[in-house]
Amino acid sequence: MVKLRLKRCGRKQRAVYRIVAIDVRSRREGRDLCKVGFYDPLKNQTYLNVPAILYFLEKGAQPTETVYDILKRAEFFKEFRLNQTKLN
Repeated sequence: MVKLRLKRCGRKQRAVYRIVAIDVRSRREGRDLCKVGFYDPLKNQTYLNVPAILYFLEKGAQPTETVYDILKRAEFFKEFRLNQTKLN
C-alpha cells in the first residue's frame, strides 16, 4: 500500500518537509517512490505537484492526517472532485 506522507528535511530546529509517495513499510527517512510536494511550517509555504498527487490518489494512495490537512488547506479536494466529474 502506498501513502502520501511527510519526509523530514532541513537542519536542526529548522525542519522542512517533503510530501512524498512512499510504501507503508518504509521508515520516515526511507526510499520514496516520488516527491509530490513541499511544506515549510516556519514560513507556512506549500508547494504541491497537483498532477502527481492526483495520479497517486487515483491509484489508491492514502494521505496521512497531516498531509490530508495540508491538502485541505490548499483547497486541493475541490479541484480533485472537479477532475473526478470530468473523468466520469
